[in-house]
Amino acid sequence: MAEMAVSTIPPSHIPEGMKAVHVGEPFLSIALQTLEDFGSKRVFVLANKSSRKFIERDANLSADIDCSNDGDNNLLFIDKLRELGILAAPLNTSLEMGGMQDGLLQACNEAYAAQADVIVTVGGGAVQDAGKLIRLWLSTRHDNDSTDSTNATAGATVEAIQAAANRNPMPILPPQIAIPNSFAMAEGTYVAGLTTSSKTKSGAAHSSLLPTVIIYDPVLSAGLPDWVRFGTALRGVEHAVGAITHPKATEDIRNRALLGLSILHDNITKLLSNPECPTTHSNIYVGGFIAVRALSPTCYPSIGHLIENQYSAKFGVHQGSCSGILMARIMDYHYEQTMEYQKRISMALSGGDESISNTPAPQLLRDLIKMLPGVKHEHDQVNVTNDMLRELATWMFENHLERFNVLCPRKFTCVEDIYGLMTKSLDDL
Repeated sequence: MAEMAVSTIPPSHIPEGMKAVHVGEPFLSIALQTLEDFGSKRVFVLANKSSRKFIERDANLSADIDCSNDGDNNLLFIDKLRELGILAAPLNTSLEMGGMQDGLLQACNEAYAAQADVIVTVGGGAVQDAGKLIRLWLSTRHDNDSTDSTNATAGATVEAIQAAANRNPMPILPPQIAIPNSFAMAEGTYVAGLTTSSKTKSGAAHSSLLPTVIIYDPVLSAGLPDWVRFGTALRGVEHAVGAITHPKATEDIRNRALLGLSILHDNITKLLSNPECPTTHSNIYVGGFIAVRALSPTCYPSIGHLIENQYSAKFGVHQGSCSGILMARIMDYHYEQTMEYQKRISMALSGGDESISNTPAPQLLRDLIKMLPGVKHEHDQVNVTNDMLRELATWMFENHLERFNVLCPRKFTCVEDIYGLMTKSLDDL
């Protein structure tokens, strides 16, 4: 049997402002060459804790792991930067799931104090988004007003970072090299999310926040727990269906999203039988990137993103499981309004099987999700009760109704609409 090939990202899918997207290539050599091309002298590296063993030599974390990728004297990335004299500060691993505010602000302050001239982010979506926000904060050093002295004495705040995103003109931000270790695809957007101390989702957005270079190396996604592996891959599906059914979608957007969805579906099903296949991982990166670029910028966020991000922030649920619990229910809510497009989703999810290609998309999504190890699909699996859901639905209705009704093909008229969407039995889809 011929070995499965790695899919490629057509150049037309790479947005202006992003210099390169590398797929299936060794991150160490690509990152070092990119830093040399940038002329970087002070490199700040932010990573999630699970990625640390891949990038920094530590007797307790990586004694039996060779992740140099290139056999470069068995040096890992951080060690190589230190040897070259361009590591601006010790590796930062302060980010928690969802981009919690305290860890983000700590990273901003450390990068600022180190006078970093480039950010390298290694990890999942929270890390990639944090890198964008750190770049915003670093750029305030060059503002010709009192902001700089405030930064130096008081440190970063969410409000000050968000204010930096509203500058016009926007100064040139320090570059970012994004090296994901899972399939969430935050690196493919110009939006940067964070979870506030009050457990709500916030963040910033600007076209300048797109990472400069992305390196998708399947070495980094090896050994992921199921809830991360399949949960983040499911987020790619979320991006695709959100783009296809979005009120602002064009035919070009839908075609791009359908391409990404087809690649994702084919490779997620392969992942079920061979979860550590590096070629499959690379292909999921490709499908996920194509899907999220279809969504962004015209259709970002989708109604699914908005509801699920607030669910995640409120209840501390991984966003993969938020998609698992809510995506099919949301698709079912606006099925009549988007039936024409959902039929095309069904075709993409059928994998060429004509016997199921006419099945409604919410049912196919439900059935796919139930196959994914580690991904939750019911509220009680994450200890969320109906009373908690009603409280969230009320808060959403009171605080986000206007935005919901811009994003959703079917309008919400009362709290019961939102609550009913979230609580509908999956068996009734």
